[in-house]
Amino acid sequence: MQSELSDVFEPAPGDWIEVSGEDQISTGGPTAIGLVNRTHGDEHRIFAHLDKSIEISHIKLEEKKGGKSDIKYQYPGTVRAAVITCSDSISKGLNPDFSGDVIVGRLQKQHVSVSFRQAIADDIETIQSLTRKLVSENYQLIIFTGGTGLSPRDVTPDAVSALVERDIPGLMEAARAYGQQRTPYAMLSRGVAGFIGDTLVITLPGSPQGAEESMDAVFPYILHVFRVKEGVRHD
Repeated sequence: MQSELSDVFEPAPGDWIEVSGEDQISTGGPTAIGLVNRTHGDEHRIFAHLDKSIEISHIKLEEKKGGKSDIKYQYPGTVRAAVITCSDSISKGLNPDFSGDVIVGRLQKQHVSVSFRQAIADDIETIQSLTRKLVSENYQLIIFTGGTGLSPRDVTPDAVSALVERDIPGLMEAARAYGQQRTPYAMLSRGVAGFIGDTLVITLPGSPQGAEESMDAVFPYILHVFRVKEGVRHD
């Protein structure tokens, strides 16, 4: 058995393989793990006669490179944000604003200051008027929740997209892709995102779950756009 392993395995520093009888193999080290990946399955000759209950133990990850953990994000020191809920019923006090609560909670975890919060009706003129006001007051981030669906009163993306000067389609594409892995209806969201002047505006779904998943999909990484806009390069 050991001679068969030596045919395909050349140990590197830190590798080790222990064979106990005919049905137990222990491995350690980066090359040994590679061996496990290459030889996994009954079809390979060195495992052909082993019992299917074989266990591989003592594998320890010494270092990980690549992926999100290997990216250095640069966030601004402070971000002044506004959270707006677009809903006829919530603006009239008929229903609680759970989605707004979710968004505020997520922002606070990222140390983002929520200086303004309001629920307004699903109305294009109302949405645009408030957006212009907040932009003029130098808010860096405006997050809308609600009105991104397909009903006749869902007009938030239409109102905001007419004001956006530089859109960032990848933000909501990422949010929809993230949500689609969890619900088959995420693809129906029409959310948009982009800059109006120096203010980043994002439109999220109105359901608490949709708002939560969208926030999880793009935060905290989205905060890096403020640094990029200032001319800081990606690391």
